[in-house]
Amino acid sequence: METDPSLPSNPQRISILIPVFNEVKFLTTLLERVESVDFCGLTKEIILVDDGSTDGTLALLKTYETRPGYQVVYHPKNMGKGAALRTAIEVATGDILAIQDADLEYDPNDYPPLISLIVNNEADVVYGSRLTPGAARDTFAGLHYLGNKLLTLATNVLYQTTITDMETCYKAFRADVLKGVKLHANRFDFEPEITAKVLKQGVRLKEVPITYQGRNFDEGKKITWRDGVVALWTLIKYRFIH
Repeated sequence: METDPSLPSNPQRISILIPVFNEVKFLTTLLERVESVDFCGLTKEIILVDDGSTDGTLALLKTYETRPGYQVVYHPKNMGKGAALRTAIEVATGDILAIQDADLEYDPNDYPPLISLIVNNEADVVYGSRLTPGAARDTFAGLHYLGNKLLTLATNVLYQTTITDMETCYKAFRADVLKGVKLHANRFDFEPEITAKVLKQGVRLKEVPITYQGRNFDEGKKITWRDGVVALWTLIKYRFIH
């Protein structure tokens, strides 16, 4: 799919895609923050996809099923973040789609500057970068920082771009761009796959600095070095195949 940068855009609705797995401790606070943010005046649709949680998250999500502005979808078993996001993309009805993790590593207050670039037709895709000048990060584990830098470097070499944070969660898309991409990722390979595929489309991709407060494994972080290896292979694979 070729994206037409001159395509007129008058977005009215934003879908916030939230994959959820065992986040009962943080989910309520996170959703309160999402609800409180003005997403550039757009009507919010909050999509929660439970990915087989076993810690009480399921019961909490049941309480959101009837709340206005929410969609709640359940996977019968754990399939991975990428699978949850693919489900969320499929059911989303917004003109703009934005990804939000269910933990508190990212602050929803950082989203409006990303969204405004799409609302004003200045970009088709916007990444919230933890590594640009002006970004604030309280915690970024050494190995994760190094792995992210290496994967971002690989992205720039393979796809001839200059992004600074390929692995960021905060990604916002025009709906036609994201829904026009056929995705296969089930786990954390979602990030390199979507990045590779939108870059190959030649979309207008911009970055905005964001804040970040990372978790460690004891606090519930799930990504490992194995996911980094898969991410690198994903970048290489989609550079040379359609």
